[in-house]
Amino acid sequence: MGANVSSHDLEPNGGHGQPPLKARLADIPESCVALVLSYMEPPEICKLARIDRAFRAASSADFIWEPKLPSNYRYILEDLLGFSAAGMPKRDIFSMLCRPISFDGGTKDVWIDKTYGGVCLAISAKGMRITGIDDRRYWNHIPTEESRFQTVAYLQQIWWLEVDGDLEFQFPAGEYSLFFRLQLGRITKRLGRRGCNAENVHGWDIKPVQLKFTLQDGQQATSRCFLDNLGTWVHYHVGDFVVEDANASTKIKFSLTQIDCTHTKGGLCVDSVLICPSRMGKEFRLSSG
Repeated sequence: MGANVSSHDLEPNGGHGQPPLKARLADIPESCVALVLSYMEPPEICKLARIDRAFRAASSADFIWEPKLPSNYRYILEDLLGFSAAGMPKRDIFSMLCRPISFDGGTKDVWIDKTYGGVCLAISAKGMRITGIDDRRYWNHIPTEESRFQTVAYLQQIWWLEVDGDLEFQFPAGEYSLFFRLQLGRITKRLGRRGCNAENVHGWDIKPVQLKFTLQDGQQATSRCFLDNLGTWVHYHVGDFVVEDANASTKIKFSLTQIDCTHTKGGLCVDSVLICPSRMGKEFRLSSG
């Protein structure tokens, strides 16, 4: 019986000189594509979704995005923003949280990092208590595109530097780093070029500033450093802390001080405090160092 099989029957696509059929991405079951995507990081998933229709359709599956969302995403959406996440696709929730979301009168931002998937927080200078902030002889709020909050606190001159704030937030379990984002000198722009006015910069090489935070569970960190970053924004690392209970609120108090009244200091821009996962914070420490 096998001897009766002709050579035409062995040709791809039934013979007749036609080329063999090629497998296409669209031929792969959507469930299989989605399973592959679930092992990838969000930036990789988004790239594939942009270049192929099959990947774009498969990338909408909730089971892909559910484990990539922080454990506190409902707390952020519902408790902070008063927004119901019921019935909302997980991919849309992830996309929404990747963009900074303002709360507490616009003085704080929260977002998730696309690469690390961790929760980040920023507190603006307007969300802190600054000694003398209401006296324009000492401080001014100045507008700038170099701040995510579009404004920074600029110190003209003062004897007693004291900036402090606090935060209560429900963090996912993990290790976090806290930074102050500071710069010496007032940024200027002329003919589209960035410059720095160092006219009021003085007093930072005499005594170090003290950066500190404390948590309600006893964790704390203190760092001291001389400021020398003229015209450059630097994230000054205060320390790290650990969150063990993702269902409990973490209360943090932080401060920036230089209260030696033997000399004046001035020319400092205070932008914000940043709290982010420590693995992400390592990049800030490297770039600042």
